[in-house]
Amino acid sequence: MGGPLIVVPVSALPSWGGCTESGLMAADATAPDDYDRACAVDTLAGVIPIDENGTQALVLADEPATSCYLPRHRAFLRWLAAETEAGLRAAAEAVLVDPATVWEECGTWVSDGPAVLMDSAGAGSDSGTEYPDGGMPAEASVPLPAGRWRVRATQTEADAENRVGLVQLLPAGS
Repeated sequence: MGGPLIVVPVSALPSWGGCTESGLMAADATAPDDYDRACAVDTLAGVIPIDENGTQALVLADEPATSCYLPRHRAFLRWLAAETEAGLRAAAEAVLVDPATVWEECGTWVSDGPAVLMDSAGAGSDSGTEYPDGGMPAEASVPLPAGRWRVRATQTEADAENRVGLVQLLPAGS
């Protein structure tokens, strides 16, 4: 829908409200809705609260680029420019192991385990539910262990044909 992508712990999906028609929370006509809060992240990635229990969502900010999760690297790969998926993945692998890669530190995210990568405009309660006119929400499961994660991100031209975005989760303290 054009908004940033977001990673929501499965346990907190019912609490993610997404976008409302007015752009405001129903219970508080002055508070921005979840989608607008996600859009307010002005770095490559950021963490925002989901509920009063301290549950957090990870926002993959900037643009809603086609993205996937690379479990081996605990990284989200964002397709910025590439001729092929294979070329993009190879470029991402090279960037991830290159000690010269410049990373932006994006805070700490605490998650209680598996999560869902989805459009921030969608409501978490709609996850896995077919739309009335057919089709399913675009989402991907993120097999993540519970933990406290240091979030870092980069957008880089890996080579002449591939520009990658990466948001990587590292154990906090590393």
